[in-house]
Amino acid sequence: MFPTPIEKTSRSWQLTYQSLIPVALIMWLLPLIAVAIFSVKPATDFTQGNYWGLPGSFEAFSNYGQVFFNSDMPRYMLNSVLITVPTVIGAVALSCLAGFALGIYKFRSNIWIFFLFVAGNFVPFQILMVPVRDLTLDMGLYNTKTGLVLFHVAFQTGFCTLFMRNFIRALPYELIEAARVEGIAEWRIFWYVVLPLMKPAIAALAVLIFTFIWNDYFWAVVLTQGAESQPVTAGITSFNAQFRAAYHLMSAGSIVAALPPVAMFFLMQKHFIAGLTLGAVK
Repeated sequence: MFPTPIEKTSRSWQLTYQSLIPVALIMWLLPLIAVAIFSVKPATDFTQGNYWGLPGSFEAFSNYGQVFFNSDMPRYMLNSVLITVPTVIGAVALSCLAGFALGIYKFRSNIWIFFLFVAGNFVPFQILMVPVRDLTLDMGLYNTKTGLVLFHVAFQTGFCTLFMRNFIRALPYELIEAARVEGIAEWRIFWYVVLPLMKPAIAALAVLIFTFIWNDYFWAVVLTQGAESQPVTAGITSFNAQFRAAYHLMSAGSIVAALPPVAMFFLMQKHFIAGLTLGAVK
């Protein structure tokens, strides 16, 4: 039996789609591929203008060895961990509490408080750069990991609360009512009834916030300076020499800095996808 015109059209579109997927994937990965190639090139390739050609020699061990053992890269990585982990814990914990209050309790200013959390997500960070920097100076928090953590928690809690509040409102309210009929205290309802159901959302949110904070460059440059407190995103720029940029070392450092978020995603992939798709199908 010969295929109908509709089947021919569908098959042609399918072949076009399948052929375009590799092209789109290569274009999307092209910057990462370029950085990976740069990271194994010798410094002489860049002085001779060999930016996009094959490496003159394979210098992966030398480049990555310099990054790990002859620079402050380990310290920058440790700073990123000490900044990112407390921020994730603080933002997720506050958003769970705020989301529970806004999603479960019904009071007059509930919707207005929720709008404040939502509106904060639309304020460009660039507008806040000068006042936030002056505030950290006045509070003695400039160029400290503590100051960066506190401001990250403040900025991320709005989005996290929006995420958690909408998730909690989708939970069966009958569970809350049944617990209240049994005379269970509100904090026990939150801890033993609601929180276990929020685990997929917490995992998804933790992965997102971890990625946002680890990859943040703007506030890292505005609020910190020097190896004592700068995270890895800002510390990579220390590989710039006085008269030229050490592209091979910056590329190697960028690859190393990109590994923790990727590892975090793959470790939490199951929970991350479950948290994002929960409630999509009823």
